[in-house]
This record gives sequence, C-alpha cells and structure tokens, in this order.
Amino acid sequence: MANEQSPKTLNESRELNSTTVSELTKEEGTTFTSNKRRNTSLNSDFDKNADSQNSSEVAFTILGQDILRGSFERLYWTAGQAIAGLAMPTPILVAAGNNPGPTLCLTAAVHGDELNGVEAIRRVMFSLESDKLNGVVIGVPIVNMHGFRRTSRYLPDRRDLNRYFPGDPKGSSAGRIAHSFFNEIITHCDRLIDIHTGSFHRTNLTQLRGNLGKESVMQFSKMFHDVTVLDGAGAPGTLRRAAVDAGIPAVTLEAGEPLRLQLKEVVQSVNGIKAVMYHMNMIGQKPSRAPKQNVFYKSTWLRADQSGVFLTEAKLGQNVKKGDILGTVTDPITNRSSVIRTNVDGQIIGLALNQMVMPGFAAYHVGIAADEKKVAADKVADSVVAEALEPVAENMKEVAREAAQTAAKTSNDPAEVSAAARKAVQDAARNASQLVDQPKSDKDKESPPSEIDKVIDPESISSPRPNDELEEHPE
Repeated sequence: MANEQSPKTLNESRELNSTTVSELTKEEGTTFTSNKRRNTSLNSDFDKNADSQNSSEVAFTILGQDILRGSFERLYWTAGQAIAGLAMPTPILVAAGNNPGPTLCLTAAVHGDELNGVEAIRRVMFSLESDKLNGVVIGVPIVNMHGFRRTSRYLPDRRDLNRYFPGDPKGSSAGRIAHSFFNEIITHCDRLIDIHTGSFHRTNLTQLRGNLGKESVMQFSKMFHDVTVLDGAGAPGTLRRAAVDAGIPAVTLEAGEPLRLQLKEVVQSVNGIKAVMYHMNMIGQKPSRAPKQNVFYKSTWLRADQSGVFLTEAKLGQNVKKGDILGTVTDPITNRSSVIRTNVDGQIIGLALNQMVMPGFAAYHVGIAADEKKVAADKVADSVVAEALEPVAENMKEVAREAAQTAAKTSNDPAEVSAAARKAVQDAARNASQLVDQPKSDKDKESPPSEIDKVIDPESISSPRPNDELEEHPE
C-alpha cells in the first residue's frame, strides 16, 4: 500500500532506503508481500540521488523526472509566480503500476475553497498497489495552492483559475499559471477527472459534468456507474473543456459544498473513480452492481421572487413534479412569505443552503427529465453535420482569404475587396458537396487504437453545446 513512509530527516531516509525486504519481515514478524512502491522513489523528496537499481523500466517522464514502473513519486510543480525564495510548490502524486496501461489524471481544488476532492484524491492515491495497477495515476490534490492557503476560491488577483485554461504564456498571472499547469501536467493525461464542489453557500448532488456530444466523453461518463450526469460543454476556460479541446476526454466531478469535508460525498467520489479505473483495466477490483445512471441533457434554476430568509423544504437528490413546493422565502420584518415551486419534472441536483436572499436568487438547480433516446439521436445528427461541414468551413476560409489578399493588391477600396472575397466563397459553395464526400487523406486517417481506445469508442466531432443554466454554478 502507498502509505506515507517518509522519515523526518535525510539520515533516516537513507537508513530506510537501505533496509531490505527480509529485514522488514524480521522486524514486523509477519509475512511481507513485496511491493515495489516501497522503494527509494517513495522518499524522492529527501534523496534524489538514491539508488534505483531495483526498478525495471521507466513508465514515463513528467516535470523532468523519469517515473519508474512500480514506483510512487511525490513531485512538485510551480508556475514560477512567487518572489524568488518564496515559491509555493504544488505537490504532484504519481503512482506507476508494474504493468503498462493508460494514464489517468485526478485534479482537485482548482478553486481553493473546495475540499472534498482533496480528500478523495488522497484516499485513491494511497490505496493503490503497484503490483495490482496497470498504467499510471497522477493525482493533484490542490491545484490552486494560492487560494487554498487563504481558503479562497480565487487566485490572489481575484481571478478564477478555472476560466483561463489552457492558458497563455504571455498573458495575465492566471493565464500563465494555467498555461504552465496545463502543459506540464495535463498534457500527460489520457483521461482527466477534475473534482469540484458547489460554490458560495450552495451544495451539489454528486454528479458529472461532461460534453455528451463527444462520444469518448459519453463513454467515459458511463464508467462512473450510478453517478448522475449533466450534459454541457463547459464554460470557455474551464480545465475540462480545454482538455477535451486538446483531445483528452475529461469530466468535472461535482460533490457537495465548499469549505467542508463531507465523508458521504468523498466516498461517492472515490467509488466513482475506482469504477472508472476498473473499466479502464487499471485495477481488477470490480465495483458493486449499481442502479441505473441518471442522465440530464437540460437543467434549470428556480429563483426567489422576494427578499428574505430562504428555508428549503426539499432535499438534494429529491425527485420533483411540476407544481411541487420546494421552499419558502420570508421577510423577517413584515413576515410576508412566498413559496418556490418547480415548473418542471426532474431531480434536484443542486440547492442553496438556508440563508438571506434577494429577488432573483437561484435557489434550486433541477435536472429536467427528457426522452434520452430522442436527445441522443439529435446529438448524433448534430455531430454528423458538424463533422461534414468542418472541411467545408476550412475551405471557405482559405478561399476567402486568398481572394481578399489578391484583390487588396490591386485595389484600396474595402468594398471591392469584400466583394471579391464574397464571390470566391459563392463559387466555392457550388462545389461544397465534393468536400463533404471527399475521403480523408492518409495523413488525416486515424492511427490504430491504443489499449485505452479499445475500452472507449473513438471520438466523434461535434460543436460545443453551451448550457446557460450552469452560469449560476460555475465549475
């Protein structure tokens, strides 16, 4: 097991690293099962030059360090934002199995006040055994260390880090941090689970957020068994959307509320992650049989119509029918009350905690029940159209650009340049059917599927489907 074994001093580290398996067996008086994770790499924080001759091969390289098969490393990433000598390195946990396989990445606390994911990642990482693990698991319990130390959702400049991925090396502080983290860590992932909670006195039913218009993301979400799923491409700049755009299937796992450690939500998150690892052939521990997974393609927020004390009568996860009373808002001075009713059939997947509210305050997030087969068929149609039109759009852009540049060489009149570009596009449109039916060239053909692709169907191309209802609960 990957339990913490790090000694307090460098001498203790070297002494532990020189201890043999047989000596440990004699000291403990029990049968010791060999586990290559309990080797020199476990103490890489203390002795980077420790002997690693017993390690067989390199699994992969990250942050400039080779990760050996059967090892458990604690590395550090820093975006170089701090004053020299006052750097705030972020721990990166890496567990490499004895056998090759996919790389699964787990991230939490992209918002510094979200704690449930921190504990979920700890439980997953330190429960793994190298001889029973195929592939690599990268765990980043605290991405936003700046916010975490201040119990704040945001970076010190009050920017939301989860609006700046994949980042910009020449941009703002948030953009540079996002760029560094995305390129140094996330690009090593085959799949990504980004763990969040509700925000600002709100709580969430344990749920997934994923762009189900992407076939690989849809198949990935099914691996979580009974965890509720809400469709959505995600806001621009979110880590999961940037990962998907980069070809890495990713989901956001929402669980509970901020600034609290909730064991029920932590256990649900851990169970979901372990189910994913089983379906990715990373571990052999089969999850228990789970009930049918709820999938919502639409959601809505129910809002307060007056100021006052909001008190909920409904509970998280409760199924509701149109017209049901879910809560009340009462003016503490006049005692005038109003109720909040649901205008749809569905399930409460998020709600505000009891508090003082203003008119328009979003109190309940309700996943709307829908005909899943019909919605799935519509999404397939959208995907096919988007894929078919992609080469047409690229060709139109190139044709318009060339025509505009040619016209600009002989005329300074913007109207003439525009007319030339428009005529070129119209001419190209007449041949658009040839582009739609045109087979892919050899360089565009997909390479043979990898081991992980054998588990998940190839991804189909579709345009993002924004869900405006998610604005009240930003990831």
